[in-house]
Amino acid sequence: MKRFNELIQKRWFANTLAGCITVAFFIILSNINDVWNGITQFMNYFSTIIGGCVLAYLMNPLAKLYQRLLFRKIKKESLGWSLSIVFAVVTVLMFLIFIMSILIPQLIDSVATFINNLDSYAATLQGLIHDFMPEDHESPSLQNIVLSSDNIINTVVDYIMDNSSKIINISTTAGKSVINWFIAFVLSIYLLAAKNKLKASTKRFLSALLSTERYNTVSTFLTRCNLILNRYVIFDLIDGLIVGTVNAVFMSALGMQYAGLVSVVVGVTNLVPAFGPLIGAVIGGFILLMVQPVHALIFIVFTLVLQFLDGYVIKPKLFGNTLGVPGLWILIMIIAGGRIYGIVGILLAIPSAAILDYIYREIIISNLEKRKTRINAPPAEEEDDDAEDIKG
Repeated sequence: MKRFNELIQKRWFANTLAGCITVAFFIILSNINDVWNGITQFMNYFSTIIGGCVLAYLMNPLAKLYQRLLFRKIKKESLGWSLSIVFAVVTVLMFLIFIMSILIPQLIDSVATFINNLDSYAATLQGLIHDFMPEDHESPSLQNIVLSSDNIINTVVDYIMDNSSKIINISTTAGKSVINWFIAFVLSIYLLAAKNKLKASTKRFLSALLSTERYNTVSTFLTRCNLILNRYVIFDLIDGLIVGTVNAVFMSALGMQYAGLVSVVVGVTNLVPAFGPLIGAVIGGFILLMVQPVHALIFIVFTLVLQFLDGYVIKPKLFGNTLGVPGLWILIMIIAGGRIYGIVGILLAIPSAAILDYIYREIIISNLEKRKTRINAPPAEEEDDDAEDIKG
């Protein structure tokens, strides 16, 4: 170890290391597509395990809530934690069953309504064309613009027959995805059960690997990152639940159809920062447009009002100043996250921006200021000499 420390102090070692890092960085940039494909392929091998870790992380706050509220007085901590996990799992399953019981019937009904109304949609479109087109421009070619519903259905059927193999492959992939998520859900339960042991072993490993000062620094950093991500996930889910519930109450009060389906769509898309509410408004408006255009207009107006209240009242109350990140950072992270990792990158854009902002302000800037203070401070030997001169 002593010889290694002496080697690090050599100037040629630092230059060699810097050269190697530069060459490696150049090679990575020159083959960035291959490198990224390799990383993606590697991540795919462990996608089920990663999914289990994500589900365990999401259910952990709920289990801790049950432990604090219901099982705090149980003397045996492991028993209280096990019961908390059971309650958290049952709560999540009941919530999913409740959502699916609302979502699936209304989704089937909306698709059936769309198919049954194809004739009226085609007739309405044809009438609009005749109303807006001058009589001297009427011709058989204009009338052929609007296809009959029979032709549309036949086209869909022909497409299904011609692409049956693709549909089967998509169905197979969907089935594998459901199985993988089921395995991930089971794995998340095991991870929650072993959380305390995993946490203790990780702390022991870091404590043995790092010095006391570095261990405290790393521990503080990880705790802060966990706080930011945990707070964001919890309150973002609560915010989506509030927005979806308010939307459902409003639509039910006005007697709008598909209140459950549209509210689920609005609540889920509200989790996506920046563009999510717009996507939810478009999808919900289209669903209502198929049955009642007036309701679609009312829904869009209400969504604009609701998003204004959500952005300026609900979210500030929930998040407070914990995620006080500049809007430019968030926009950059949304664009970069979406390009790199799709919808998952967009969902993690805000907490990632908050963590990077914390690293920049609390670690990088703080270390640079400490370094500047040490450089500008007078040498200790000169201070001792001055003190001796004064005594002399």
